[in-house]
Amino acid sequence: MNLGLLLPGTLAAAQAPSGRVFLDILIVVVAAKLAAELAERVKVPAVVGEITAGIIIGPSALGWVSATEVLTILGELGVILLLLEVGMQMDLRELKAVGRSAMSVAAIGVVVPFAAGFLVADLFGLTSNQALFISAALTATSVGITARVFGDLRALATGEARTVLGAAVADDVIGLVILTVVVRIVTGSGSVTVLSVTSILAVAVAFLVVCTGVGTVLAPRLFATIDRHSRSSGTLFALGLAFTLGIAQLATVAKLAPIVGAFVAGLALGRSQSAGRIQRELTPVGHLFIPVFFLEIGINTDIAQFAKPAVIGLAGALIAVAIVGKVIAGLGALGTPTNKLLIGLGMIPRGEVGLIFASIGLREGILTGNLYAAILLMVLVTTLITPPLLSIQYARIRKGRGSALPPAAERPPGGWLSIDHDTVDLAAKPPDDQLLPIALEAAIRVSQYAPSRTLLDWLLPSGETDSPPTILAWTPQSTSLLEELLEKGDHRSWRFLDSTAVLERCMPEMADTIRRRRQDPSMLDPGGVHQWPLLGQLRRIARGEVTERDALVATRYQSLAHPRRLLYAALLIDATTDGPNPLQTAHSLLNRLHISEEEADAIAQLVSEQQLLRANSVRPDGLTSESVMRIATHLGNRERVTALYVLSVALGGLDDWERRLLDELYLGVMAGLGVSSAAGISGSFLDRKRADAIALLPPRSASAERITVAPVQYLLNEEPVDIARQVALIQPIPTRGRFRVDVQVDGAPGAWRVEIGGRDQVGLLALTTAVLERARLDVVDAVIATWGDGGALQAFRVTSDPELPTPDPASLQSALTEATSHDLVAPAVLDASIGFDDAASPWH
Repeated sequence: MNLGLLLPGTLAAAQAPSGRVFLDILIVVVAAKLAAELAERVKVPAVVGEITAGIIIGPSALGWVSATEVLTILGELGVILLLLEVGMQMDLRELKAVGRSAMSVAAIGVVVPFAAGFLVADLFGLTSNQALFISAALTATSVGITARVFGDLRALATGEARTVLGAAVADDVIGLVILTVVVRIVTGSGSVTVLSVTSILAVAVAFLVVCTGVGTVLAPRLFATIDRHSRSSGTLFALGLAFTLGIAQLATVAKLAPIVGAFVAGLALGRSQSAGRIQRELTPVGHLFIPVFFLEIGINTDIAQFAKPAVIGLAGALIAVAIVGKVIAGLGALGTPTNKLLIGLGMIPRGEVGLIFASIGLREGILTGNLYAAILLMVLVTTLITPPLLSIQYARIRKGRGSALPPAAERPPGGWLSIDHDTVDLAAKPPDDQLLPIALEAAIRVSQYAPSRTLLDWLLPSGETDSPPTILAWTPQSTSLLEELLEKGDHRSWRFLDSTAVLERCMPEMADTIRRRRQDPSMLDPGGVHQWPLLGQLRRIARGEVTERDALVATRYQSLAHPRRLLYAALLIDATTDGPNPLQTAHSLLNRLHISEEEADAIAQLVSEQQLLRANSVRPDGLTSESVMRIATHLGNRERVTALYVLSVALGGLDDWERRLLDELYLGVMAGLGVSSAAGISGSFLDRKRADAIALLPPRSASAERITVAPVQYLLNEEPVDIARQVALIQPIPTRGRFRVDVQVDGAPGAWRVEIGGRDQVGLLALTTAVLERARLDVVDAVIATWGDGGALQAFRVTSDPELPTPDPASLQSALTEATSHDLVAPAVLDASIGFDDAASPWH
């Protein structure tokens, strides 16, 4: 078996002409995205839309695309990436948190469908190998589909949802072991015995345990070293993918399915500090290749077989087994205060995992077209019926529940919340105006304890889920609790706020972000949609949980007077980066919170300038004294500079050379600000420039005072020798309509500096540039400065035909004087364009 490994022999088998290959890929990619978009709009899982699209463009319908070796390779790479993402997003602590009930549900949900499926296959006269594959396809539950449905019902924080999701994760792991055993058995040459099955199972478990244990210890250290020493962008992701393919190859050598190796690689990579960066770079690649796998399933499907009585009969029996087997699994939660039927219904969808089983069986030649079609029908039906069944049952549960707590006359001595048997519960029924602070306090505690049903019922809004939410008002108490949540909460806290619809009622912009993430078909783990990577990285920096390379960053974070501003900014960046109008959304969120205008402005500045230092550090002139002082002048104080620096590092994705430049820029800006400067801007650099310029003037020159009060931006842009010459043009200031002009040769032939001193007036710049244009001089650069007493200085770098004589100052002076006596009429410029480098310039 060579699934997912791009070997030369496989590539050599792709005999289709390159033009046809490119056309096939074009059709598949476009069809996949159109199908996913349409599926989301009609509230059908994207995987169903992609399979349907494959059927439509495949030989069964339009015949635009046929199954080729190239598409097979791309699909196999897609399934490798799919299992890699599952492993990286899987939180094994979630499985441990739900404990025995989830494991019991998972065990029953595997054993009963497997045994019943084998019995059905035997009744239909199938071979033992076919029976094994069909039974295996019935075992696993789709984590992604179940999580999405519970999320739509605002039930992710309930005990039922936690149990189902934990069991689904366990199902995936058990399913991978079963797949490995089944593939080994059906492709082996010997007979099936208890000893052979036991040995295969032992090898599979040993591989999972050893590789996961070794990988989770070595991979974080290995990739931390790579991250520290790599210089080329993309190195980390490329080696992460190579690591995955290497583990997949190791699984093949051990005669296991390569996707088992990809899953183990994901578990290992997910524990490294570079996991966020690898996953960010992995996501767009997954968006391209993973849908190809599902479309290929549709392309390989002959829909004519769906109408065959034999297929319909077998599919009906498999659907019955698939539903009943998982509903019975709900009994594994006996002894817990949960609804067993809701748990069983949540286990029904097979989704992507069942499809992987079916496609492998077809590729190995074990399953016939009829059997493949029957399994595909089973997967599609179980995927489609689960959302309405869960909705109906959950509505019944909500309708039958009521708060058993009577309204409290006053706040209990220990507070509205209590901890009882590792459960967060209401000590008494609070007034409705306490909902937001209690929800935030509970969210902090939910990171360690499970919420009680009473608490969830009180927090959930009454009425239909589609009704517009009532926005909750923020108070100083709520804002203080939010800041504590930023420091102490985790993805369980945010999932709690989202699933109780509190987030939708207090910060709808963040609820929209989570909704967009949930619609992303590559976001397979329920914890992934509620994680804020930048906020998490900042918290690790705050706790000092960083590499030796970043120890100084943690120290600089600790030196901040207002570290919570940085946490707010990180949350806003995480919540708005992928959405429309991120800065507008950030301002909207800040306006909701009960914080001062000064705090909101400081946080908004951090969000809007998040790339300022990073962008400037890699500019060719980014480390020049002028550029450094521009940033120092703009930021104005050490607190803002340090906060932006820490934010720049926490954003990640910096190669070594970029990090060195960023560190150098930070030190330069801090030196420019000056430790003892009360105003926040050092006098050293500017004072030196002023002194150098004044030294070039005659003793006791009147121009010296003008240099002393010259605009900072002007001083930053000009050299001392130019400053001394230019200020003389406006000392004393000419009368209105009079100008002093100086022309200097500027390097190459045909290049000059034209410097004009005069009295400031409306339209002065338009007037001077019009005169320069009539003199056939093209302006390539300009420096403008004005003084409070009306002095105006303009310095232009101009070019012209080298054959033309040097511009005559007297002629320009006369033309300017004459132009001031006429009304200014600016001609329309129809082909002009203006561009702004928002990230790199603090002035825009």
